[in-house]
Amino acid sequence: MATELREAQAHYLGHRERLRERFRAKGADSLADYELLELILFRSMPRRDTKPVAKALIEKFGSFAEVLSARPERLIEVKGVGESIAFDLKVLQAAALRLSLSDARQRPVLGAWSAVIKYCRAAMAFDDQEQFRILFLDKKNRLIADEVQQRGTVDHTPVYPREVIKRALDLGASGIILVHNHPSGDPTPSRADIDMTKFIVEAASKLGITVHDHIIVGRDGHASFRALGLI
Repeated sequence: MATELREAQAHYLGHRERLRERFRAKGADSLADYELLELILFRSMPRRDTKPVAKALIEKFGSFAEVLSARPERLIEVKGVGESIAFDLKVLQAAALRLSLSDARQRPVLGAWSAVIKYCRAAMAFDDQEQFRILFLDKKNRLIADEVQQRGTVDHTPVYPREVIKRALDLGASGIILVHNHPSGDPTPSRADIDMTKFIVEAASKLGITVHDHIIVGRDGHASFRALGLI
């Protein structure tokens, strides 16, 4: 039994070093999603084989990004994943989002549109529940705050326009960008999305606040109300 255990340990320890060396030599692009996830799990699982857990996570959620976006209670449904591993994965997601958002903070948001879209997709595209997020901008279109105002179900988020406008006034924002996700994957605006946006645009304009865009993100891409001529 002891010999078998030593052989099993030698196997995964050798695998770990080979994976590390491939990352050092060729970078992340040389690794499959589950292999990159293995590298991350090495520190969370120092004395266990990470490959089965990494593969199970990818199989359940579909991709590296979707694993990081999964809620902790869903992560721990996977065999071998406990609260500490789920916590480590959520910390990694928070770090990735902080890095992504820093790109958008470097210059006026409207001049860093690709960075804004990248951030919104990273933050929301793979969430299995709808959330309504607002980016608040100052007079120079720099980001003041990024806040999730509401969370909902798999296909609905209650949005309260008065709360949107009130928060913009509280922050002294001159402009806002509305963002929400469609867990279905299809970012096409619904009739309710269009009506709600129109109401917020009209209410905001009366107080000198510009709604620059409403972005819907999903697994299959994103939709911009401004690009679609809806604002």
